[in-house]
Amino acid sequence: MSFPFTLEAPPEHGADLPAASDVVVIGGGVIGVCAALWLARAGMRVTLLEKGRIAAEQSSRNWGWIRVQGRDLAEIPIALEAQRLWQELDKECGGRLGLRQMGVTYLASDASGMDRYAAWLKDAAPLGVSSTLHDATDTARLFPGAATTWVGALHTPTDLKAEPWVAVPELARLAASAGARIIEGCATRALDIEGGRITGVHTERGRIACTEVILAAGAWSALFLRRHGVSIPQLSVRSTAMETGPLPQVTGTAGVDSRLAFRPRADGGYTLAPSTSSELYIGPDAVRALPKYLPLLRAGSFDTAFHIAAPQGYPDAWTTPRRWSEDTETPFERMRILNPAPNTKKVRATCAAFADSFPEASKVEARTAWAGMIDVLPDVVPVVDRVTALPGLTVATGMCGHGFGIGPAFGRIAAALATGGDPGHDLTRFRAGRFSDGSPLVPGPNL
Repeated sequence: MSFPFTLEAPPEHGADLPAASDVVVIGGGVIGVCAALWLARAGMRVTLLEKGRIAAEQSSRNWGWIRVQGRDLAEIPIALEAQRLWQELDKECGGRLGLRQMGVTYLASDASGMDRYAAWLKDAAPLGVSSTLHDATDTARLFPGAATTWVGALHTPTDLKAEPWVAVPELARLAASAGARIIEGCATRALDIEGGRITGVHTERGRIACTEVILAAGAWSALFLRRHGVSIPQLSVRSTAMETGPLPQVTGTAGVDSRLAFRPRADGGYTLAPSTSSELYIGPDAVRALPKYLPLLRAGSFDTAFHIAAPQGYPDAWTTPRRWSEDTETPFERMRILNPAPNTKKVRATCAAFADSFPEASKVEARTAWAGMIDVLPDVVPVVDRVTALPGLTVATGMCGHGFGIGPAFGRIAAALATGGDPGHDLTRFRAGRFSDGSPLVPGPNL
């Protein structure tokens, strides 16, 4: 079982390094790609730099959900915009994003779960979500072939899915056709700063002059920022997922309960994942950020396993350098693609849980399994902000597992911030300074 993105295939995007660009985007995931798309459409000279391959890390390793359900209240308007953008982009891409409205269902095994769903819906309903609560009888109608009995559910019929493995590369092609210059296999080593302001970026192939940079580097963002004296308590956790071959179509909606998450695929199989499981490799940043994460750990909201050390080369490995010069090889070049191995025990348990819940599926096996490193923050909401200490830098990171679905909207917002435009939303919740200005950290919902 292996993940399809490797460095063996030649890069699809190999533009020449320009001498200058209006904006440089660091990171070829969904947010960076969409930021480049909006910038190019606005007539900006934009260069997107990706150290490995477009979408080779978390943007292609997620569940493929494009959901409003369960999001932080501050994210809901942005997630609604993202759903609209996904539909528009899918039309522009000729329907090749694998987009489909299938709904998302959170399944409760006890009354306390239903209480959490009801509390979220009470606050979210005025924002225009389509979510509804269902009792046990209604839930059984939603999943007529299920052997598991759930006490109820929260269902959002307008939520969508797309196929991450194909969607983000398609969006990159759309950005390139709009005029964005995309360069794969080109790591950004450092910002070039003169007089306290960004004047360019240093890459492994040379310097690009620019006055604006968007950092959307996922699990690598905190390491890049630390090199420039900016600290955010971002960590990354390993999460395992898998796909099956074609199986009986036991459900037409995406769902998640206390054991597993599932959604149908266009090829007749299912994408499955352990529902709440994640794994944290302890490194210098994890130790440094521990006080920020204590409220989340004490709440016991997440099923997190801890490992004493990350594999060599990972962003928070004990041996990963935190300082380097612009003319030497960096951690970003030493690990072009962050490709963690899946947790095979979780793979087997998840397949068994799906077969147990849906007996008609019969023998469930993973055709492909993979893992990704999800960039997380202590309050489970991202940072999308200008960096005061580094004029000219916009950061969009720490998506906490929400990045794929909301990516087109946060990409547009990052592009607006970098060019002095109107982001169109209140971004107070996502400001970078909330971790250092004494503000109380309020964790987002964990449903």
